[in-house]
Amino acid sequence: MSKNTGFSITSAERYSLALFELSKENNLLSQIEDQSLLVLNLINQSKDFSNFIKDPTISQGDLLKVTNKILENNKFENLFKNFLSFLIRKRRFFFIERILKSFIEICSRKRGELKAELRSAKKLSNEEITKITEELIKNFSSKMKLNYKHDESLIGGLVVKVGSIMIDSSIKNKLQQIENKMLEV
Repeated sequence: MSKNTGFSITSAERYSLALFELSKENNLLSQIEDQSLLVLNLINQSKDFSNFIKDPTISQGDLLKVTNKILENNKFENLFKNFLSFLIRKRRFFFIERILKSFIEICSRKRGELKAELRSAKKLSNEEITKITEELIKNFSSKMKLNYKHDESLIGGLVVKVGSIMIDSSIKNKLQQIENKMLEV
């Protein structure tokens, strides 16, 4: 099992780097990145599509028909269309989610952005997220790529993670600390 996992991670990184290089050479980097995000959103929002692309019994022809229809409806770049068709023909399309996530990370790294994660107990407005992002940019003196997630299990507060630094001001964490102290006694 571990050999397959290693192979898939290595393959995904190679394909994503190839997509990055091709996009950069053709001055389509921002367009391909936006289109990659659209495909990732489709995979995350549609269980049917996610299951469809991971189903090994689906023929290449059916996979090409469905993806071409999606690509045409969204007016994707020919380079991106050709890349996805190539993955289907090489029977690597089931890696698409990992490949596109890796591609977006490469783009972010090349822009010098730090990756940050924000989880909050209450749903934050876009304005609040923007303020937090600006504060992180100021504190870390770097561009920031912030991934926000509403997490009701926190009860209250925030959890911010930038690289290996984590700030946990959630009530859940404070209750856990109290429980640990009580167990020590």
